[in-house]
Amino acid sequence: MKLKLNYGRTILIGFAFMSICTFWQFYDNEIPRILKYTFGLGEGVTGFIMALDNVFALFLLPLFGTFSDRVNTRFGKRMPFILAGTFLATILFQILINVANVPGRLPLFIVVLLLLLVSMGIYRSPAVAMMPDLTPPPLRSRANAIINLMGTVGAIYTLAMISLLLKDAEDQTKTNYTPLALAISIAMVVSVVILFITINENKIRDKVTKEVEAAGLSMNDADDEASMKAQKAAKEGTDKVRSTMDPLVKRSLMFLLVSVLLWYAAYNAVTTAFSRYVEEVWGLKNGAYANCLMIATVAAVVSYLPIGWISAKIGRKKTILVGVALMSICYFCGVFATGYSNAIAVMFAIIGFGWAAINVNSYPMVVQMSDAADIGKYTGYYYTFSMAAQVFTPIASGLLLEHVSYRTLFPYAFIFSTLAFATMLMVRHGDSEK
Repeated sequence: MKLKLNYGRTILIGFAFMSICTFWQFYDNEIPRILKYTFGLGEGVTGFIMALDNVFALFLLPLFGTFSDRVNTRFGKRMPFILAGTFLATILFQILINVANVPGRLPLFIVVLLLLLVSMGIYRSPAVAMMPDLTPPPLRSRANAIINLMGTVGAIYTLAMISLLLKDAEDQTKTNYTPLALAISIAMVVSVVILFITINENKIRDKVTKEVEAAGLSMNDADDEASMKAQKAAKEGTDKVRSTMDPLVKRSLMFLLVSVLLWYAAYNAVTTAFSRYVEEVWGLKNGAYANCLMIATVAAVVSYLPIGWISAKIGRKKTILVGVALMSICYFCGVFATGYSNAIAVMFAIIGFGWAAINVNSYPMVVQMSDAADIGKYTGYYYTFSMAAQVFTPIASGLLLEHVSYRTLFPYAFIFSTLAFATMLMVRHGDSEK
């Protein structure tokens, strides 16, 4: 039996990730501006507050990822977390924006923000883990391309709403975020409702497992004997996947996770600070930064499916290395940019392609080295390292922006991206795709 990717079902699964990205695009770009312009905080303090999300994520994502591995309800393993997290997050998001519209209420704003971040942490790992749960292992890179495409659609939606609903805000301290927040919350709820109505998690998991077994494979698709032993141990309830992992596989996993940390440190520095960078260095105002990021996200949308095909031909690792190299070159070119131009548009398009090449393949490589019974846990590991990067990078880059120069942004990104290329060269496993 030949395995084929169910594109329609994968798109529907992607609505969970689209909901997440719809919110995070707002969070990364507008929360720093609210902290700076509404509450008058400096870059260092703003970076510290932005990093609190990632500090929470270091604990929440592995916790809820592992918890969802062990839970089994009539709605599935992941769905209850997605529903509960979305419900809490949208309510707290509206409360947050009402508080943000009144300067001088910073303590209350911070409390609500932290509660909101906890709510998002409840369902991020379970939402991402749903794809490998319901997709045959050899098809996960291509499926992940679609999942990331759906996430990018959510990001583009938010950027479009920012350009539309914030463009007339002349006084930065009096920006009304209520219409924008309402548009984002509606999109989040609609996305998850579509997911809930169309995806029967338990039924699909059983069907996919039978298809994989009929093809002579397993949902683990282990690429070495030690991983197969780990799968057997997990089924027997010993839960010693980490201890039974082959040392060479574990070494590859650690280098891959370090690479994740490094390229997220580079990329997050740019996305978090770019809305202020274009104002301070390039003189663009009133949400104009969204046009630059829109180019990158549109380029990613166009690239995701071709990259899924390319990775099936040349391998996941090589595709990632190409993406990291292209992004490093663009960060280096950004050092010399003095304003927005057609060259900047091309640069951001290439960044979008590079980031797509990384995202399509890095998570499937982590899952490839994991056990089928612990996908949620390894999803948590993946996000632990990406969040760890986002703990220190807003603080470190924010201090450089405030106390050295805004022009340190692109050199900072270039250094970390180049280091990611070096560590990725050391990865030797997770690239099997039959």
